[in-house]
Amino acid sequence: MNQAPTGIQSITPITRVCTYGQKVSAVAVEYGDDVDPDSVDTTTFSVQDTAYNFRFHPIEDLSKLTDRQVIRTYTNDAATTRADQRSVPGRYVIVELDPDDDAGWTVILSKYADSRWTVKVNPDLRTTVTQHGDVDGLRGSLLAGATREQARTMTRPATNQVVDDFRYGSHLSDGMVLPYHYHLPTAYDAERTYPLVVVLPGHGMGWDGDNLRVQLAADVPATAWVQNGEDVIVLAPQHQRVGGVAEAELLIDLLEHFTHDFAVDRRRVYATTVSYGSQLLWQAFAERPDLFAAGLVTGGYAADAGQAAAIAAAEIPVWITHGVHDHVLDVNLARMSRSHLQDAYAERGKPPKQVEDLLKYVEYEDPAFSIPDYHAAFGPTYEDSSILQWVLNKSKPRP
Repeated sequence: MNQAPTGIQSITPITRVCTYGQKVSAVAVEYGDDVDPDSVDTTTFSVQDTAYNFRFHPIEDLSKLTDRQVIRTYTNDAATTRADQRSVPGRYVIVELDPDDDAGWTVILSKYADSRWTVKVNPDLRTTVTQHGDVDGLRGSLLAGATREQARTMTRPATNQVVDDFRYGSHLSDGMVLPYHYHLPTAYDAERTYPLVVVLPGHGMGWDGDNLRVQLAADVPATAWVQNGEDVIVLAPQHQRVGGVAEAELLIDLLEHFTHDFAVDRRRVYATTVSYGSQLLWQAFAERPDLFAAGLVTGGYAADAGQAAAIAAAEIPVWITHGVHDHVLDVNLARMSRSHLQDAYAERGKPPKQVEDLLKYVEYEDPAFSIPDYHAAFGPTYEDSSILQWVLNKSKPRP
């Protein structure tokens, strides 16, 4: 009878996107045979991870590690977590970590030049695991003895929950390339139609030649719509940061092709933004109001009077949120957008009661942010599911 190989065979990080970005949420430790779940508990392993957060720390802090809190362990037959968090026969021990730990963030500085910076997903995660107790097999054999102080680094690429389910595409128009990722419902059926949510990211998540998928991982908007409860198609372009007008035209061209190729309900196409992406939304809504059913703008730039007039003429519902103490884009920009839209509706004779359902506006005080980045208005916005539902409830009238 062949004896199972002893010792740890592999270690896989498992990530998920939290409100303010992707982090390592668990690790999968693989052994040479099925593990006895009774031989492992929350004291069997310790985990350390980087304390670096691109929003607050210099890249030099990436190597600084801090302890993570292990909240549960169980066995599994694959290097992924289980929704029921129960052990099943398998060679993997899943070590789940406290999601509230301020550590294990995966997004790091990518490039910085002339005050223009971008971020990317770190391909070399710093997570380490130390095994402190014996791990036994179901057949009574010792699979791995305690190593005490021997910390092991990750040996396999990360399993990225939800993010890995997005597919890559690119769109070429007038010499410009627009990379994007998209997510289809699990039971996607080309014979029916689905609402489409277009997610326009912040400046730092723009394409820099080396940072694909970061617009999915740097913060929650792209993945949140996938998990919101309704089957939707999510489209997340990665802009080139060359200006709102040119990029809006490229976005519109992408949408024309995408809605033709996939089963999109053209009465329910929405756009949502983070920071820089608001410029694309305002311009695209003004140029092609027929394409969009509603918009959500978080921590963004101001719509000008002309854009507001076009949006009001088409009566596209828009919800605007902003941090009162936003240190990147002053809250007065959001107030200007609201004012321009209110004036545009007033000029069209729209009564205030009707405007209330077409224009929503929220300012967040500092306590609304669970991390002190008051530019990240998407945080409290996406933690309020009623805002997302308000968007999805809108649709263009039937022709």
